[in-house]
Amino acid sequence: MKLMLIDGLSIINRAFYALPVLSTKSGEYTNAVLGFLNIFMKMYEEESPDYAAVAFDLPKPTFRHERYGEYKATRKSMPDELRPQISLLRQVLEAMGIKQAAVEGFEADDVLGTLARQAEAAGYEVVLISGDRDLLQIATERIKIRIPKTSRGHTVTEDYFAADVLEKVGVSPTEYIDVKALMGDSSDNIPGVAGIGEKTATKIIQDYKNIETAIANAADIKPKRAAENLEAHADLARLSKELATIRTDVPIDVDIGDYAIGDMFNTAALAEFQRLELRSLIKKYGGKTASSSLAGGNDNRPEITGQLIKDAGKLPPAPKDTAYSLAYENGKIAGAGFIFDDSEPVFVPAGLDGFVDVIRSIFEGNCRKIGFNIKRDIHELRKIGVRMENPAFDAMLAGHVLNSLRDGAGIEDLAHEYLGGAIFSQKPAQAAQLSLDDMIGGQNNDNHDKDLAQAAFEHVTIISRAYPIMHKALHDQEQEELYYNIELPLLSVLADMEGIGIKVDADFLRTYGNKLQIEIDRLLAINHKLAGQEFNPNSPKQVGKVLFEDMGLPGGRKTKTGYSTTADVLERLAANHEIAAKILEYRSHTKLKSTYVDGLLAQIDKKSGRIHTTFHQIAASTGRLSSSEPNLQNIPIRTALGRELRRAFIPADGYVFVDADYSQIELRVLAELSQDPTFLQAFRDNQDVHRITAAQVFHIAPEQVTNEMRSYAKAVNFGIVYGISAFGLADDIKVSVKEAQDYINGYFARYPKVKEYLDKSVADTKERGYAETLFGRRRAFTGITSSNFNQRANSERAAMNMPVQGSAADIIKIAMAKVHRRLANEGLKSRLILQVHDELLLEAVPAEIDSVKQILQEEMAQAVQLDVPLVIDIATGESWYESK
Repeated sequence: MKLMLIDGLSIINRAFYALPVLSTKSGEYTNAVLGFLNIFMKMYEEESPDYAAVAFDLPKPTFRHERYGEYKATRKSMPDELRPQISLLRQVLEAMGIKQAAVEGFEADDVLGTLARQAEAAGYEVVLISGDRDLLQIATERIKIRIPKTSRGHTVTEDYFAADVLEKVGVSPTEYIDVKALMGDSSDNIPGVAGIGEKTATKIIQDYKNIETAIANAADIKPKRAAENLEAHADLARLSKELATIRTDVPIDVDIGDYAIGDMFNTAALAEFQRLELRSLIKKYGGKTASSSLAGGNDNRPEITGQLIKDAGKLPPAPKDTAYSLAYENGKIAGAGFIFDDSEPVFVPAGLDGFVDVIRSIFEGNCRKIGFNIKRDIHELRKIGVRMENPAFDAMLAGHVLNSLRDGAGIEDLAHEYLGGAIFSQKPAQAAQLSLDDMIGGQNNDNHDKDLAQAAFEHVTIISRAYPIMHKALHDQEQEELYYNIELPLLSVLADMEGIGIKVDADFLRTYGNKLQIEIDRLLAINHKLAGQEFNPNSPKQVGKVLFEDMGLPGGRKTKTGYSTTADVLERLAANHEIAAKILEYRSHTKLKSTYVDGLLAQIDKKSGRIHTTFHQIAASTGRLSSSEPNLQNIPIRTALGRELRRAFIPADGYVFVDADYSQIELRVLAELSQDPTFLQAFRDNQDVHRITAAQVFHIAPEQVTNEMRSYAKAVNFGIVYGISAFGLADDIKVSVKEAQDYINGYFARYPKVKEYLDKSVADTKERGYAETLFGRRRAFTGITSSNFNQRANSERAAMNMPVQGSAADIIKIAMAKVHRRLANEGLKSRLILQVHDELLLEAVPAEIDSVKQILQEEMAQAVQLDVPLVIDIATGESWYESK
């Protein structure tokens, strides 16, 4: 029989610093609770204990404080984000049935030591988990001490029986107390003996076994200074040993049998997981019992039943609201589940005669479709010749609007968050979209259609029941306009853009790539010559060694994995050391070659010659779109060589590109949000805002502004949007920190309402827990009240920027939907094919160019009504390069 003991505060403290600060939508911090439970379950799975208990310190003085008033006096106070999580954890442990132990006047270490020795005497195996190495003194042949550590994002442990302590530390467990007494402990403010560190203390105890013998033979101890200090401070050494010794006689009357592990994942525990939004734990352990959870377990939740349609004539007509879920198998549609209004689920397998006609009658009908990840379904339905008409609600998209920090959540998360998980069983595969590839036995399985149906019944039931709850949540959070007028209409627009794709000139890419390779080879040779040896400029480890060890360049900053050779480090060196500049140049060229040339060539559709990127609506918490496979929103534009890459993107035969770009939209949004009169007037008068800002910051007339001054002002203008610091601005424009601060101060002196707005944004975010765009998009900030300066400062800068960047993102989304609708309503063949932040790219029929330009000008400029005009720059060309 085995007892597992946990040092509660030690492990939750370790967990707190191992994970980023997390919080629920209501603002309760949870990262330490989650981290503790992850460690607890890892240890539970590895040890398979029969009994468990968690020991806590009480917020009262112990006998050690009475003995030595300075005990733990130097310890920092607990972070504000951690303190409330102690009580949360204790509530969760109570719900899980895990016993807790604490005794007034003693520390958790003493309670753990006492319980461990009592259990050992009663014949139990004991495993004791703590982040505190003091507990090594408790190790025996039957008591194992486990010390969890975080290594590269994973929890690893150091394990110690008595023999391990002797082997790894060099002394026995009891002798380890004397080592601690001599060396002291700064964390607990145990004084120890001055001048004796761990190495010397270990050698002394190895030679003399304990403090008293060492004191008696102090004259023989080396070094001499240690001997003199030990003689002079013998009483301090004895006091330190008393403080360092873990008591094993704490008055705690416990029957170990009371610590038996029961049903840890009972209804009450899962309710706590749900309340604290610990979805990873719900997903992993929901519906399992302590005895079965680690061996597969049994699903005790009732199955959801419905009708498996084997005769198309028995399918009822689709009424107004239709919840649906497509079943995918091997990447293809294997069937479709439906709930018509509040009826029971039905499932139509793909093997049914006339399957396509049956589902076409539903998806192309006027009924409102309620689904999950509808954009994917649009693409898959198109492959079998079915259109999706009237998508009315996408639960995945709504989930992101309601909680922008929850990206990529699966349908099971939907059940747990909005339905309490009550209907979600363990039977279907745990996947973001109903996928049966790994769940069923293939087409030859006798129960194939039944397995498909059962999974579909469950998923469509979740969607159907979550829909009214999520709809109400959107209303309650005043986000209906954002969801129904911005995000939902965009879904179909993006599906069309992805389907159309963009044509790529593969021959140009290959030629461009060959030129890059020649330059890469030349730069590699230069780097080798400058270094006097061969090395890989893309290897941080090799570059660090070459620059900072072999060549002895200044500024080397060593990390756990070696010297830092990031771009900012190399840029600082480049001004005085040619090799740093050449390494940067080499890396830039190889990035272009591998990521953009080789990467894009691999993504070209062989039949159409086009690339079909995937746009993501739920990836960025600011609301910005992103794209992947490939990422077309990150095509380089900062260097002339990078911009050349845009020549590879060309219109289809018989078309030209029309490119429309919002001019300084984020600055215009900042003017709108701040209502600074000077800033507003500059845009209303169509002035060069960077030149005007420069004139006001430098106290000169606009005509006296030099290009350098305008460049500085531009950096300030855009830097303010991102909450830039004087240090960051100085680094960007290569001036002193004082000069940069003067520019920022001058800016705020001329635009005081901007400063007021930014300060208010931070204050409001701290009060509410989230920042908000003009259109009600919210982003939660859990770190903005953090006691950690860097974390708090980063959150404050992001809170300044989010309403600006998020509002600009919302505006371009509105414009996209309006442009797409106008093109369709006017029967034009021209089509929207790409969006990159503030830019729209269209493939236009030459005869329609004037109409397209008019549509872009009208719909983009009038997308929303602001107190400043939205200005659009429009260009045409035979490639993306020419039209930009």
